Amino acid sequence: MAGGARTVYIAGAGIAGLTLALSLAKFGASVVVLERNRAIQEVGAGLQVSPNARRVLNQLGLDKQVSAASFEPEGIDLYPFAAARPLTTLKLGATARARFGVPYAVMHRADLADLLHKACKRFANIEMLFGVHGYDAVSHARDVSVTLEEANGRPRSGRAFAFIGADGVNSTTRTHILGGPAAEQHNRVAWRVLLDIGALEGTVALDRTSVLFGPGFHAVCYPLPHRGKLNVALFAKEPPRPPQAAAPTDPDLPALVLRSRQFAAILKAAKGQWSYWPLGTVSAEQWHHGGIGLIGDAAHALLPFQAQGAAMAIEDAAILAPLLMTEPRAAAALHRFVALRRARVDQVARISASNGLAFHLDWPLSLGRDLILQMQGPEGHLRRLAWLYGYDAAPEIDMRAPARPPTASRTEREHRH
Repeated sequence: MAGGARTVYIAGAGIAGLTLALSLAKFGASVVVLERNRAIQEVGAGLQVSPNARRVLNQLGLDKQVSAASFEPEGIDLYPFAAARPLTTLKLGATARARFGVPYAVMHRADLADLLHKACKRFANIEMLFGVHGYDAVSHARDVSVTLEEANGRPRSGRAFAFIGADGVNSTTRTHILGGPAAEQHNRVAWRVLLDIGALEGTVALDRTSVLFGPGFHAVCYPLPHRGKLNVALFAKEPPRPPQAAAPTDPDLPALVLRSRQFAAILKAAKGQWSYWPLGTVSAEQWHHGGIGLIGDAAHALLPFQAQGAAMAIEDAAILAPLLMTEPRAAAALHRFVALRRARVDQVARISASNGLAFHLDWPLSLGRDLILQMQGPEGHLRRLAWLYGYDAAPEIDMRAPARPPTASRTEREHRH
């Protein structure tokens, strides 16, 4: 590969893989994306594009596209269980934009994947292979050998500078190629549904996100106006089901849920329409071997209670791309990547797990949670999470010089704890 463009294979055409492909292509790499599905297929519903992720997307030239497909909520209404009114409203909107320089937005996961895919298609140095039946990679001293079976059954092989698994929580790259662990199940489930935007009018605000706390469960609702939909995600504790068991069509929640006007309205509006998703996490000791590495959920799938899964994947891509383009060996690039990422991702994982406990507290412990939220005030979360939202994962990089680690923004440095 001396004297030519570096070739990087990426397994997975989800948000992590497409962001990495786009980031590498802008630096001049030759990129091959492998996807088992026959088209872009992002499951799920909504996601939150916090400022740390939005900076990366903007630096990739996607500001207008993300703005057109997303919504900036004015704030987050927090409802104690069965409360008629919010306990407090955490400020977002113009306040978050002024503090961090970019918006805090919500959007449909498929819309983000679609705009990333369209951006990738504009690059002649990105090849996307859909319907791939299987792939394997072996790391050597100077490069990586890759074998795969294309959609038509034809075998294909190649040599690459690196092979990156961005293939999600059930990553083949992690479990089969690197011999890493399977995802861990946590007896928690997410129920997701998209309702017509007026389905809960008068129940939750349509210019803000609503978080509804309950004993052992909680829900998050926010509008997606360009789709005319309201995204609802309901999280609950539930023992694992046998793999062969049919997915249920409605949440099985305790009868006391009907004491909440908001929960009662959601369950009525969404009856029979829910999608069922058991929640899994990944805690892999090894994120790479030689020139084969992992990013996003394949390396560190998180519980969703800080809404940072997609954001961490986007950060991963922004940090790994310049390292792969400037380090002399992929193994060195991946070693630096792990050193830069692991502590931050671990911190987000701890906060996500802690939030999951706090959101589901029963009375009277929930009173302590509510008191703390009130004492922090409507901007307390922005100060507390400045280290997270103020992070710049993709500062301007001089490609003639060795890659430098990403730096904290001024906001993050001022508020880091």
